[in-house]
Order: sequence, then C-alpha cells, then structure tokens
Amino acid sequence: MEIENKESPVDEQGTPPTERGLLHLWQAGVTSEGLCPDRVLLSRPILQASLGAYHGLILAQGGLVYSFGQLPWRQGLCVPAASPLLESSLAMQMVVKIAAGGFHCGAVTEQGGVYMWGENSAGQCGLTDKGGIHGKRGLPDRGTLFIPEPSPVSVVDNEVLPTVLVKVVELACGMEHTLALSAKHELWAWGSGCQLGLVTKTFPVWRPQKVEHLAGRHVIQVVCGGYHSLALVRGLPSQNYDAQNPSEGFEARQQPDYSAIERDELITVDDAHYCPLGVELAEVTSGKGCLRRSMPRRRLLAAERLASASPASEASPCLYSESQKPVHASDLGNRMPSATTTLDKMNQPFQAELEPDGQAEHPTQTDSTDKACPLAGLRRNKKSAPCDELALQDFLQRLSGRSLEEQGARGAGETNSSDDSYPSSVSEPSRDLLESSYEDDSPVRRNTNSNRGVSMLCSSAPVCVEEVRVSIEEEAVGRKSSSLTDITLEESPEVKRRCSLPGTPTHGTPRYRSPGYRISSGGRMTKRGKGRTQGVGLEEARDGMPHLGTEVWSWGRGMEGQLGHGDHLPRLQPLCVKSLTGEQVVKLAAGTHHSLALTAQCQVYSWGSNMCGQLGHINSPATIPQQAKLTEGIHVWDVSAGQSHSLLLADGDCVQPIIYYCGQQPVSQPYLAKTERSSQGQRLCQRSPNRAETYTVRPLLLPFCMEMGYVSGVFSGGQMCAALADQNVMGFISASHELASKERQQYCWLYNISKDILKPLLNKESTCSSLGQPCSRLFLSLSESLVHLSALTGRHSVSLTHFLQNTQRYDVTSLPLLVHADLFMDAYKEYCASVGNFQVMGGFQSLHKLSVECFGKQQDVVFRLCGVDQAGSTEVMVVLFYLPLQHLHQYSRSLLKLAACYDVSTPEYMSLHQGCSQYESLSLSLWRSRKEAEATALFWKTYSTKTADLLCRPERRVVCESSNRGLTLQNAGRFSSHWFILFNDVLVHTQGTIPSKSLFSSHHVYPLTCLWVRPVTDDSSGLAIKVTCPEESFTLVASTPQEKNKWLHALNQAVEHALGGGGQGSSPRVTGVPAVSRSASYTFTGEGRLKDAHYSGGWLAGKIHGRGTMKWPDGRSYTGNFKNGLEDGYGECVILNKLLNKPDRYRGHWKEGKIHGFGTYKYASGEVYEGCFYDGQRHGYGMLSSGKLTRTSSSVFIGVWVHDRKTGYGVFDDITRGEKYMGLWLDDQKQGNAVVVTQFGLYYEGTFRDNKMNGTGLLISEDDTSFHGEFSEDWAVSGKGVLTLANGDCLDGLFSGEWTTGLKVIGTYTKPIHYEHDSKDRGWQLEVGRYKVPAEQRWQCVFEECWSRLGCDPAGTPDRSTAWEKIAVTITAGRRESPDLSRSQSRVLEHLEWIPRHGEPITASNFSNIRRYLAKACDTPLHPLGWLVETLVTVYRMTYVGVGSNRRLLKEAVQEIRSYLTRIFSIVRFLFPGLPDEGSLIPSPPCSPSSAVLSTHDRLANTSQGSGQVVSCSSLLLPVLLPRLYPPLFTLYCLEEERKEVVYWESILRLNKQPDQSLLSFLEVPEKFWPVSMSVLGERRQILSTSKDACFIPAVETLQQISTTFTPSDKLVVIQRTFKELTQEVKSSQVDNFLWSMDELIPLFIYVVVRARIRNLGAEICLIEDLMDPSLQHGELGMMFTTLKACYFHIQHEKTA
Repeated sequence: MEIENKESPVDEQGTPPTERGLLHLWQAGVTSEGLCPDRVLLSRPILQASLGAYHGLILAQGGLVYSFGQLPWRQGLCVPAASPLLESSLAMQMVVKIAAGGFHCGAVTEQGGVYMWGENSAGQCGLTDKGGIHGKRGLPDRGTLFIPEPSPVSVVDNEVLPTVLVKVVELACGMEHTLALSAKHELWAWGSGCQLGLVTKTFPVWRPQKVEHLAGRHVIQVVCGGYHSLALVRGLPSQNYDAQNPSEGFEARQQPDYSAIERDELITVDDAHYCPLGVELAEVTSGKGCLRRSMPRRRLLAAERLASASPASEASPCLYSESQKPVHASDLGNRMPSATTTLDKMNQPFQAELEPDGQAEHPTQTDSTDKACPLAGLRRNKKSAPCDELALQDFLQRLSGRSLEEQGARGAGETNSSDDSYPSSVSEPSRDLLESSYEDDSPVRRNTNSNRGVSMLCSSAPVCVEEVRVSIEEEAVGRKSSSLTDITLEESPEVKRRCSLPGTPTHGTPRYRSPGYRISSGGRMTKRGKGRTQGVGLEEARDGMPHLGTEVWSWGRGMEGQLGHGDHLPRLQPLCVKSLTGEQVVKLAAGTHHSLALTAQCQVYSWGSNMCGQLGHINSPATIPQQAKLTEGIHVWDVSAGQSHSLLLADGDCVQPIIYYCGQQPVSQPYLAKTERSSQGQRLCQRSPNRAETYTVRPLLLPFCMEMGYVSGVFSGGQMCAALADQNVMGFISASHELASKERQQYCWLYNISKDILKPLLNKESTCSSLGQPCSRLFLSLSESLVHLSALTGRHSVSLTHFLQNTQRYDVTSLPLLVHADLFMDAYKEYCASVGNFQVMGGFQSLHKLSVECFGKQQDVVFRLCGVDQAGSTEVMVVLFYLPLQHLHQYSRSLLKLAACYDVSTPEYMSLHQGCSQYESLSLSLWRSRKEAEATALFWKTYSTKTADLLCRPERRVVCESSNRGLTLQNAGRFSSHWFILFNDVLVHTQGTIPSKSLFSSHHVYPLTCLWVRPVTDDSSGLAIKVTCPEESFTLVASTPQEKNKWLHALNQAVEHALGGGGQGSSPRVTGVPAVSRSASYTFTGEGRLKDAHYSGGWLAGKIHGRGTMKWPDGRSYTGNFKNGLEDGYGECVILNKLLNKPDRYRGHWKEGKIHGFGTYKYASGEVYEGCFYDGQRHGYGMLSSGKLTRTSSSVFIGVWVHDRKTGYGVFDDITRGEKYMGLWLDDQKQGNAVVVTQFGLYYEGTFRDNKMNGTGLLISEDDTSFHGEFSEDWAVSGKGVLTLANGDCLDGLFSGEWTTGLKVIGTYTKPIHYEHDSKDRGWQLEVGRYKVPAEQRWQCVFEECWSRLGCDPAGTPDRSTAWEKIAVTITAGRRESPDLSRSQSRVLEHLEWIPRHGEPITASNFSNIRRYLAKACDTPLHPLGWLVETLVTVYRMTYVGVGSNRRLLKEAVQEIRSYLTRIFSIVRFLFPGLPDEGSLIPSPPCSPSSAVLSTHDRLANTSQGSGQVVSCSSLLLPVLLPRLYPPLFTLYCLEEERKEVVYWESILRLNKQPDQSLLSFLEVPEKFWPVSMSVLGERRQILSTSKDACFIPAVETLQQISTTFTPSDKLVVIQRTFKELTQEVKSSQVDNFLWSMDELIPLFIYVVVRARIRNLGAEICLIEDLMDPSLQHGELGMMFTTLKACYFHIQHEKTA
C-alpha cells in the first residue's frame, strides 16, 4: 500500500531533525560494535516510544502519534520505522501517553480520554463495533476483529450515581488485555484472560471494569506482560504505630526508608491467609464466544517460521526493508497462507492436526518429548499412574462447553507445555471448585505456543491441562498448604518461604516492618515491639517528590514464574510479591514471559523465563525476584523488557549514560554461553519464546550506545529495542545528567552506610553500655537524621530521573532543589547538628572502639565507605559521618552549570543562580558548624571537671573564653579571679578559678536571649563593656582595644544567633547589633515577687515589656501586656486561693503591676465581680454576683464601689429573700434614701441607717393599702403614722409592731365621704417617689467611666481630639484582642476606626451621618458609647426585671430613661459640637437628596414643622436605646394598666361577636361608609349581613403592627398609615374632595380598633404619651393619636343594648 505524502511526518522542506528527543531503533540480540541503530527522522522532538510484537508507536511534541511496523488492522500495511505513519485521527487530540500491546495500540489524552485501535478479537480495545473489520461468516459478531482507526473508549464508574467518566493518566497493553490507571489511582481492565484480575465469569470483557481487588489501594504504575500484569502500589501505613511516643527510636520520622537498617527482616505470615485458585480462567462456555485471532496474525507467524533459519532473522522482514517504504503484506508472496486457507484449517478436526504419536504437524515443533501435545501426554501417563480419564474429560467439557476432541482440534499445535508430567485423578470436590469458580461464555479455546519467536495464535485464557491436572491432583491428595504446590528452591532461608500474599483487604498488605530502636530501662539498645511502615509509595507527596515505600503486585499466568510468587501457578487476582516489599521499587517492566523491577538503590530484580538470559543472571527458572549480576558501581536507572531480552540504562564512568543488554545473542560473544543442557534444559529452551543457541549470562554493554548521545529512556517490545536520547545542547543535557547521576551515587552510598555501618552497630547488645546513656540517645538521633537525609536523597534521585525522562515537558525551575530548597536545607542542618552534638559529647571515641569490637578484622568496610586507606585511624568515624555534607558542593556546582545555559536576564538563570548561592552559603555555614563542634569537643576534653560536666550539653558550642585574662570584671578584688566563657546560648561567669589548673569554685549562667551588650562611652579607658541582664547588670573591662572589639563582636553575634537571626519589635537596629526589643524566655532566681517565676514574651533593654506570660511555681500566672517590668494593659491572671484550694481568675486591665481599669474577677468562692478597679481594689461602677455555689445566700449587687466597698447608688437583689433594694450605700451598708420591693408586692420607700429601715417612710401593699410613718427596723413600725386602706378609710395615730405579724394602733379611724375618696387616693399617689433617689443622681459612675474611656476628666475641660484618638485606639486594640469577630462585626469596627468629621456645622445630610454613626457605635461594646449603652441596659434590666417588676416603679422607670437620654445627648454633643441645643431646628433645603435617608422621626417632624428637622435627644437616641429597654418597660406599663385592660378586653370580645354590618350599625357608622364588596384573590365578592372581619381589612392589619414596633415615633407611623388605609378605602366610594369630620371618623376608627384585637392597647397608648417627642404632640399626628385614645376610652365604657 502506498502512503500519501501528507501523512509523512518529515518536514516537506527538509528541515533537519531536532537535537532533542531522538529515537534510535535496533534489533534485539545484535550487539556488535559495527551496528549503527536506525534513527527515526521526525521534525518534532519525540517524547515517548512504545513497542509491540511487530509494531511500535511514537509520541512527538505537540501530542502527535505515529505508527510503524506491521499494521494488520490497516489491511496489512507495513510502515518503515525511519518514516512512521501519522495517526491523523488523533491530530486534534493532545495525547500525553501511548501504549503498544501485542497487536493493538492505545493513547491517553490530556483530558484523560482513552483511544484504542488494532486487534480487538479478545476485546482488548474495549470496543464492540466502531467500524472495524469483521470476520467471515460463521464467526461471532459481538465485536470487531480489527479497529483500523483510533476510537474513543469510555471508562465509566458505575458505582456512583450519577455515573461519571474516569480520567485516565496511564495505559498499559498486553497481548490480549489492557489496563488503565485513573487519576484517582484506581485500576481498570478490559480484554480477556486471568491477567485482567477481574471477578467475572464472562469473557471477553468488552467494557472497562475496575479491578476490585486493588480498590482502596493507591496504584502508582501498571505494566502488562504477554499474559501477566504487574502493578506498583503504595504501601499501607502501619496500623500499630505508636503515636504516643513518636520521638523515641527511628519511628519518630515519617520517612519510609528504614529498610536500609532492617532490610532482611520480613514479617512472618501465617498460613491462614487466602490464596486464589491456581488455574487459569477459561475463556468460553457453550452458547457464546469471542473472535479468534484472524488471518493477518497467522500470516505473520508463518512468515516468521519461514524466516527463522537463523536467530538474527526472527524480526519482521518489513521493519528494516532496504527501500524504507511501506510494504503490503501481500508482497511477502507464498510464505503466508491466505485468509481462507487459514480459517478453513482452523475448522479441521483435531485428528487431522496430529500425527499418530500425538505431536503437531508443524515443522517448527522440533521437540520430540511428550510435552508437544498435553492431551497425548495424558493418555500415555495412564500407564504410569492411574487417572480417571473420563472424569477429567467430563470436567474439561463442562468447564469449556465443548467436547475434549473439539478443543484438541482447535489448538493441538498451539498448546502450552508444562514443566512436569503429574499423574492426575479427578475428585468431585475439585471439579466442583473449578466449575463453580469460572464459567466462560466463549465457545472457542486457544492456547499459547511458547516455542516461537512471537506469541502464536492463542486464547486469551486457555486452561492449561497440566495445571488443571496439578490442581486436581492436589485437591485429591488433600493438601492443606497455603500454596497450591510445594516449592523447593536452593536459595536463602528467607526466599524458601512462600513469597506471595493475597491482596484481600481483610488480611491487609504484607509489610516490611522496621522495629526501630529504643534505650530500655536496663540500659540496652533494643528493638521496638511495634513496627512502623515503609511509608507511602512512589506517587508524589505533598513536597512534590516520590516516596519509596512501595509494593509490587502481580497476577495472570505464571508458567515461567513471571509472577514472582515462588511457583509456576497462575493467579486470578492481584497478589503482593512479598520478597520485594521494602526494597523501594520505583519502576516495573514486563516482557512476554519475564518481569523486571528497578529499585531506588539502582538495583535490578528479575524473575520469570531465563532461557535467553534476559534476567541478567544464570538462575533458571527464577520464580522469585533475584538481583541481576551487574558490575559493582553500575547504577541502573531505567529498565525495559521485550519478548526475550531486557535493556538496562545505567550511569557510566562519565556523565553520558550507557546501555546494558540481556538476552538472546546471534553469535558467540564474550560473556555468552552455549545451550548445552540436559533434557530439563531442553524443555526450558522449548518453552522460551525463542530457541536461542547463545545468550548472555550477565548484562552486556552495548558499544554503540555512546554514539546515540545522552540517553534518557530505553524501550523494548517483541524483538526490537529502542532508546530515546538528546544531544548536549548548550551543556544543559550534560549538566542535568550529571546532577541526577551524582544524586544516585550519593543515595547508594548513604544506603550502604545505613546497611553496613548503622545496622550492625545498632544490633549489637553492648552499644548502649559502650556509648553511655547520653551518647546512646545522641547516636540514635544521629542514625535517625542520617536515614532521613538518605530518604530525602533517594526520593530526590527518583524525581531527577523523572525530570530527565520529561525534560521537554518540565521547566528547570521546577527542580526540587529549587522548589523545596528549605526541605533540603533543613535536612542537612539537622544532620550536621546531630553529628556535631555526638562529637561534642565525645561519642566518636566510644563509637570507634565499638566499631573495632563489632567489625573486627572487617574494618576495611568502614575505610572503603570513608574512602581512606589509613587502617586504625581513630578519626575515621568522624570523617565518615561528615562526608555527606560535602554533597552540598555538588548541588551548588550542578546548579551553576545549569545556570550557565541561560541568559543572565532570564528567570531560569535567576532561580538557578539563587539556588546555587543558597546551597553554597549553607555549605560554608555547616563547615563553620563543624569547626565549632571540633573546638567545643577539644575544650571539654581540656577542661574536664565536675562543673564542666554540669555545663556540657550536646547543642552547646564554645565561642570564646578569657583564660588568657583578656577580660575581667570591673572593680574586681585584688585576689579574685574571674573567667568568662561565651557559648552559643549562655555566658558563663566563673569566680575563684585558676584556668590553668581547671579549678572551679562557683559560676553564674546568663542566657544570651536575655542579654543586652553595649560599649561604655563615658569610660575613661574606653575598654569597658556594659552587660545588662534581667536581674542584674555588670561591666566588663578588656585588656586591649583589640580584645574589647573581639568580645563585643562575639557577644553581639552570639546573642543575635541565639535569637534566631534577630529580635522582634520595631526598634531601630544597627548591623551586627541585636535588637533592643525582642522575645525570649527567662526564669528569675533573685529574691522578690518574681522569684522562681518563668517568663516568656517581650523584652525591652533588659526589662519585661510587651505581651508575655509569667508563671510562678505556686500556680500563679499572668498572660497579657507588660510595661517596664510590670503588668500594664489588658491581661489574664490566675491566683491560687490557698484557703479554698481553688484559683481566683481575673481578666481585664492592669496598670503598674496592679489591677486597674475595667475587668472581670472570678473568686474561688464562686462570686463574680465585673466592673472597675483602682489600685487593685473595686472602685467605680461594678456588679457583684454571689451565691452560685451556696444557694442560701444568692444575691446580685450592681452599683458604685469606693475602695472595695459599696458606696453610692446601687441595686441589691437578694434572691434568697425575694427583695430588691434600690438606693444609697455607705461602707457596704444601706444608708440613705431607698426603695425596696418584694416578691409579694410590697413597696417601700424611705430612709435607711445601718442596713435598717429607720426614719420616715411609705409602705404600700399589693391591694393598695398604704402606711406613711416612722420605721425602726425592717418592716417594723414604731411611731406616728397614717394607715390608708384600699377603700379610702384612714387610721391616724401611734403604731408599733411588724407589718407581716400585726400592728398595734392608738389613734383615730376616719371614714371619708364619697367625694373625698378620690382626693385621698390622689394624695397618697402623690406621695410615691418622695423618698427615692432622683433619676439624675443614679448611675453617675457609669457615665464617669464612659468619660474616662474617652480620655476626659468630667470635672475638667475635656479635649475633643484626645477623645476621638482614644476611641480609635480602643477599637483597634479591641479588634486585635478579639480574634473571633464575625465578618460583619469586623466591617463595623473598620468603619468606626475612621474618625468622622465632627467639627463641621450640622446640616440635614451630616445629621443623618451622625445618626448612622451612633447606630454602629452603640452596637459594639468596644466603642465607649456602645459600652455605655450596654451597661445602662444591664443596670436597667437589673433594676426593673424580676422582683423589680412592680407597677409602682413605672414612673421611676420612665424618668430614668429620660435621664439616660439627656446625659447621653450631652456626650454626643461633646463629640459633635455642631449639634444644636434640644428642640432646635435644622433647616432642610428643598429637593435635598438627604430626604431619601431621613429617619421615621425626621419625616414625622418635617410633617409637623413643615420644613426642617427638630433636634432632640429622643429623636436621636431613642431608636438606639429603647429597643433594648423595651421588655422591662412595657411590662411595667402592662402591670399599671392591668385593671383597665381587663375591662377593655371584655368589651373587645363582646363587640367582636357581632357581624360587620351589625357592628357598624351599633357603632353608628354612616351607611355611606359601609363597604358592599371585598377583594379575595383579585376577585370582588359581596359582603353579606352575616360576614365577619370583611370590612376595612387593610386598615385593621396595619393597626395590628403597632405591637411590633418599639419607639413612639414608629408607633405613630403605624397609626398614620392606618388612617391612610382607612381614608383610601372610603375615598374609593366617595367623591374626590372628601374630608373627614370627627363625628364620622371616630365611629369608623372604633370599628378598626375593635377588629384589630390589640392586646395591652392601653399600655401602648401610655408608652407613646410618656415618651413621645414634644414636637410631635401637636398637628396631624397629635390628632390621630388623640383619636386612638378616644376610641380606647369609648370601648372601655361602651354598653351594648
């Protein structure tokens, strides 16, 4: 077939290929030096390649996909590899991944879509009918045989509702199956065979299905072999991890790589776990079937057999034709039979395909053993071992749905041979087990022929008869082993155990568990009983780098041991390969009959078929993973597997990578061996895909790989090999490969240190005793940090490998060294600190002795890792553990090389150069840290005394010391000796010392974090240094100016380093001088109130300043602000009450170390005081609640305090006695005028002395009986008085006795005449309030506190600017101290922080702004006005709620509100001086835009006054204050009007019994106002004589809203709207110029009031009348309100006829 030019991938203008993404192809087995691999010529860089049996796919930049090789799905097209064919149907899709199977292809798009094409006979393309090529008649038509063009495959998750499309990120294709990895790391499969891992009985699987056995697991990578599958899965976290002690042992870290220490210790698995049945899945059952492999594939196989005269000619003849043009399959001539001949031959009977001895007639089957035909072998075995042949045939027939002869006819020449010939017998349980497990729907069965160069025409899931016989035989014998066969391997004891575990979630995953280490109570270093996980898998973690704790899972056919479970049995479900758990596998590869695994240590594990040497070792067969035999120092970082060969990509001696080859060889070469084996060896060679005469016994270096360039990936498939390489453009490729290579070498080296050095030392029983307790813990920390650094290096090396393989997709700025530089720096800093701490404590000397005991004569291991030859050197351990730090130079060097590839102005250069500088600076810093550790170790070794032992700490480093007498104390005694030692954390002053003799007498330790150093400028000598500490200060004198500068610089640098690079605060700093303001912790030792107290917080020049926490040993604590060493500002304090053994708690303001300001004090006794303090005493306004713990004395006092005593006006609620006292106090006693009310309704007002009623007073009972006279005790009368009864009778005389027990009277009884009764009643009512405290004198302390919060002295001249600044500061501080504010509250506070314009003249517009500002200010207690309103509401409710709900207090309650308004208005006028006086008018200009935002009162005032707004305290403040005070106030009104309300409500109920027309007639409403119809849902309906509540409904509903409003102005608006509704309805039936008359209006309005049924209407009227603004009392609103009053009065006195 000719190919059109438009499909050619090469640029038409002859553009030369790019230097990036170069693909080289060569035939497997050709390793001669003269070979020059063919290069694919594309104008675009190649990103990925994938090779199938006889074809390949190429992914180029831009998402273009190309195909080459033999393409039977394109009518036998053969495309040369040098000129691949563009898949034009995918040109519009951005393809990111490709996969080539045996004879089908797949692609993944950027959006996660899947496209498949190629052979679909086994459902491997996941399509049923997409315009493919169908088979001939007689074959099932469920699916198509070939899919010629890429077609979309929908991966749908049906487990969720609604169903969703699954996003796929990776694809893998086998011979007859396909696996897909989703973005959620779930596995999906379709096709045929047990290699799918699905729980199903129907094959083929035409649609993708989830592999449920791996559900819930995190799958990282998936690969497909010929008929088996592998998956790389993230390891599960350990379930018994000890989270309570994470810092002990190695499990404190969350890194996965402790296998470096405990690699060989695998957990013991019991035999109770589940193992799937060891037989393959049958493909067909009777009635339904799938398509067999069609003609084109048989052609390829026939051509291959004819062309297999020599091993070198086994590849497809069209791949490397000389013309390099596509060749049609028909051009192969007579070497391929026709499609008709092939299909007819497939339908011949079984006997025609077999010779009389049972062998197949194909000439390529040269094996003369009985394995050529398993069925014949079964017959022959009948003589050697008894076998129930009929039962076996019956079993196979029921399993497949056809007779045994028909199955033999279908595949006599294509049956797999097995390893041994087992005697078979059939038992009923085994048949039932097999039959019930798998039933297939396909009538056709095909097997795999392993004797040819490629996989022959075979079934997707044939039942291997040998394997079936093995299973039946084992079932009959009744074995109870967890595996289905006995495995005897001449290997290590670890691998003799069963090496596979199931993946059932109930049993979990096989885990490598590092026991970790701890120091036991006996002083031994022992392993932990609880393990830790290997960590998570290779998938990228939060830091963007892969983890290394992975597991390998396999399933499918296992005839060659390619599953790695230690046997040759197939697995129907995924099983974990236990021997690879903990080996840190990072990549998998699968060939036709073998598997490869690459670890992070650059080691390759291989298993499966090894007949061609493709495993890289001589063990054959390998049923468990074994390491490939590589030369020491070879680091493999990529692998691929083909049909009978493997490719290994490794680091060479230079930067350029090298390729190793394992597999079949055409001629004898070095490292090759002849296949001269026994009969068993011949059998193994026969089962191998190729009958190779020569093969490699170890990986062979390909000499031509250096000519390709810098190879970044290798690919294998069929008999083909490929390598993707780059040219060294601008040195970038070379620098990238060098960085990755050095990182791999570093990780392998660190891994060897952990395995060869740390593990033996930690396992040694005498480690703890040899090192000592402190050094043992430090050694554990050192080992832990080394393992952590090793893990980070290993993860980084794997990520760099990914970067090399995707260089064209990734930006260089995404390197982990740049993105996560802090992660690397922290790891190296931590490791350097661990090594230094161990060195300072002298641990390396003990460790060297321990290593000599541990390794003995094998010390060369240490020296080899250290790279030195000086045997016996005591410093070898120091050198060894400091060597990892030198790797920072490699980072800096590599980043510098990469930066040189970019222009200096590019972002890439800046990022790389910055990273280079960071790592170089870190290297120098750690080098200095090493020198400091060495100097400190030498210092402690020189001055070894008891005092030195007290001062010696692992993290402490010596900076300098004054043993040379270069520094001394000023004014020191003549014979005194002073020695100063500066460490990195403290300054030590020792006295009475002789440094030369190492004698210490006493010492003082000064923490550097609380040390302030400055030169003394006024000193005559100029050599003095001032040192300030929290508890003392002293002056040091240096011997020379140089010595002074040295110590001054050292002290400042040490202090700054101890502070972490600088102090906190805003104080100015000089370079190299620590900040004066800082945060630090300190424990006081001197005498005083701070003795033994620990402080943590802010400091300023040696004094506590700022926010901090102080804790005393006796339990006291303070958290808050400090100033000059004393508590000052807001803070919380806890003081222990020793008597009650409970703490007192205070939260509030402090000043100069004392409680001062507003706060809340919770006493240990249960009392709570909330109010003002002064010098630690309650002073000013405050509320004291007591008795919460002792109910017998519960009470609440709110009022004025002076020096911790009640003095002034206050309210005392005695909850126990049910009394409330409202009056004056003096020194905690009731003294002066007061009012007392009780829960029984008694009301008393009079004078008190010494807590007693003493003097003249007025007492009124609930029934209005009153007594006005002299009192001597509480409720005790003694003296003159007048007793007035409820009916008006009077008793005047001398009284004695208690009110509650009885009175003795000597006097005159008077019964007034009728007309005098009202005057008497009015008389005693006028007496109420005579002895009360005036409203203006109440709560003066609250207003004084408000003025104080404004920063003003009420007695002096207030400063308005200061007040506004104080408001802004208070709100800002309140926001900072209240982090739990809502978003709306935060917005309000932000608005209040701005100081409004307060000095301008008041106009209508800014008057509205003032009103809005006041509304916001009163909503938050942080504003002084808001606190004032909130406090006034509290005291008002405290006074008039509960017992205070006495109707005789109504007058006082109203007067108190008016007093509030007056005094608050004075504060508002102070803040806004432009406000006019009470009752003044603010003119409103016509058409003012501010009219739209006027309040209710302003609109009413404009209505009454005509033009302008009347300024009054009620109009400005009542809308803010009255809604909060409304409940107690309205309750008092209801109690006062209770009797009238009873009469009113009885009249309302009586009048509402009448229909509308009767009621209108009774009220004498003119008939012209009677409505005749009403509107119901838009329809007019006539009002009948029996209708009720049908007239004037809008007016009635409007008047009912009067109960939902609070202020008088709002209630007046409701009344006004009611009149409007009434007028509007009346006007609809009257003339336009209708005017009301009072005679007409009042009856009609009475009707509205009656129908409104308003409860407590009298209380509403009284509230409006008492608090209505005087400016609204006249005019229209006044008339309307008067009308409502008249109606209320009329209803009360209405008499029905």
